[in-house]
Amino acid sequence: MHARRAACAAALIAATATATACNSSGEPKTIRVTVTQTVTSSPGTNAAADADSGVLEMGAKKTIDDDANDVHITVQAIEYQQPYKGPQPQKPEDFQGGDIWAAASVKVCNVSGPNINVSQTPWSLAYSDGTSIESTGLSGGDMPKPEFPMDKPVKSGRCAAGLISYPVPSGKKPERIVYAPDGADPIEWAISGS
Repeated sequence: MHARRAACAAALIAATATATACNSSGEPKTIRVTVTQTVTSSPGTNAAADADSGVLEMGAKKTIDDDANDVHITVQAIEYQQPYKGPQPQKPEDFQGGDIWAAASVKVCNVSGPNINVSQTPWSLAYSDGTSIESTGLSGGDMPKPEFPMDKPVKSGRCAAGLISYPVPSGKKPERIVYAPDGADPIEWAISGS
């Protein structure tokens, strides 16, 4: 992706040099160079943060087509906040494994086909040491809003979006948000600054 951006930037650079003769006072000639650069880059569908590992950039949409079942959806991890910046729910319980709350903003769209069910369950956080944190499935009460739904049907042409809360250790940050529904290959988005 960086090579593509560099190629686009190089193709869009226009330089003009204009030499201006000096007067008879013996001053050296002055050369003026004007450089115009226009670079347009926006993460498209399936934009990769690391092309070799298949990890997507945060915010990139991934299209999933299951032609056998006529299911066509897009999934997207939009943002990760640690600690969650909004009103804080009660501190996580010891058995939940974390001491602060983090939140992932995610979106699933049913592009075409029959109704699909969405849930927080397929979404998790992955750490560099190989550990992961699953969604607690907690909803309601003082959990961050708007919440991503639990077991909600989504009609063709509609989307479900919201926050999923995770009890995380304050001393370390995950590398990736992972979407891994049953029977499908996991999709991962890189968390910057981890």
